[in-house]
Amino acid sequence: MKRLVVRGLHLAAGCIVAASLSSTEAGVVVYEEGDKKVEVGGRVQIQYLQTSPDGGESLDEIFLRRLRPYIQASVTKNWVGKIEFDFGENLDADEVEVKDAYMLWTKHEDHRLFWGNSKTTFAREFLTSSTRLELVERTFTGDHNFGTPDRMLGLRVDNGALDERLTYQFSLGAEHHDPGFQRIDFDSPVSHEADWNEGVVAAARVDFDPRGHMPLQAADFHTEEFKYGFGAGGYYWTNDDDNNTYTDAAGTSLDPTRADLDEASGYEVAFYLRGRGLSADLAYQGIHGETVATGFTGGLYLDGETDLDKSSVTVGYMLPTTTVEIVVGWDALDASNYQTTWTATIFGVNYYLDKHNLKVQGNYRMGKDVFGVSGDDLDTVQIQTQFVF
Repeated sequence: MKRLVVRGLHLAAGCIVAASLSSTEAGVVVYEEGDKKVEVGGRVQIQYLQTSPDGGESLDEIFLRRLRPYIQASVTKNWVGKIEFDFGENLDADEVEVKDAYMLWTKHEDHRLFWGNSKTTFAREFLTSSTRLELVERTFTGDHNFGTPDRMLGLRVDNGALDERLTYQFSLGAEHHDPGFQRIDFDSPVSHEADWNEGVVAAARVDFDPRGHMPLQAADFHTEEFKYGFGAGGYYWTNDDDNNTYTDAAGTSLDPTRADLDEASGYEVAFYLRGRGLSADLAYQGIHGETVATGFTGGLYLDGETDLDKSSVTVGYMLPTTTVEIVVGWDALDASNYQTTWTATIFGVNYYLDKHNLKVQGNYRMGKDVFGVSGDDLDTVQIQTQFVF
């Protein structure tokens, strides 16, 4: 254990030195002539991860959490195209994934229309870019593994009013479901596996910022006044019955660890605040899911249904006259078939060399009753460097 901690400290020191060598703005325009424009950019996130299960052996690794280059271009007025790939090792698998891949109509300043692969408009934390978070990983309310829809392939509309103090979004498209019984895990058809359930999702969201528009960005870099806002979102997903691999014609489950999802729905309420170095985000989500197989019990599900209750709180404070931020987080997940609520307390430190373009983050997460199993605890150390160009 001592050896692992020492390795982590050495890695953190090395990351800070490497990160301090350069700084740049996000996105580089490589060609522009009239309405024609080409921009390239990307993100690199290198993460050190150490897991220490209660009563088990500690394990550690260093890997590319995200390696996402993108190209964005326009060849005619009011239309933009973007393609982004992820070559990093995500938490589920080591594979190349298509992320953003869409056409964007921008004729009106306060109205944008996306057609293609983009984020489902439900959870505020999920809609916030991974580059602009205070914690290394998203909490339960932003995690696509527990009922928060990921990207979908279809139509998305973003609108703003009252000088963007009021923003509202809508999305409708195809989204698939990974039938693992421990999760309600949605993702785009662009990244699906052969046994995933196929379906359609509709989602809508509204945010109101009374004291002026607040972009989707965590942390406050010593702004002079406080701003706050309220948000709410909802979604509905339904199975189109084209690919229910783990349920027979009689509606019986064929695998005790895989559950075809018939339908799911959810809602979110959120509050957020920024100002004078302080940031705070609070969110609650209620998710309901039903399996195709009647009476399926296992993982999240009890008698073919589950209700997920998810809460998260993240508070950060930028130390005066510095770009060092102290972060505290707490989140909780309860499910119908859990013995008890799964909770986690997170302590973190962030060092911003160029705001979110260049930063070093460190988190210590204390997970209690993982997957709702009483007494099954897991401590996690995460150190991540980020470079956005």
